[in-house]
Amino acid sequence: MKHTLSILLQNESGALVRVAGLFAARHCNIDALTVAATQDPAVSQLTLVMHGAEATVQQIIEQTRKLVDVIEVHRAAAATPA
Repeated sequence: MKHTLSILLQNESGALVRVAGLFAARHCNIDALTVAATQDPAVSQLTLVMHGAEATVQQIIEQTRKLVDVIEVHRAAAATPA
């Protein structure tokens, strides 16, 4: 299944590397990745698309929420078949 995640994170050096490292540690590829500024210069929005089983995606979401630089994690409502 294809999943889209939206993550708000502190605009700190190394924050993106920590999030991407979480995916790499679970052998999940990120299909698309976009980082954009928000109205708050201290916060960035990261949007990523990935393929994975439901259990794997749930685990990644929960572990992403535990990262120090992560403020919020949202998942798009609809997942599409791969």
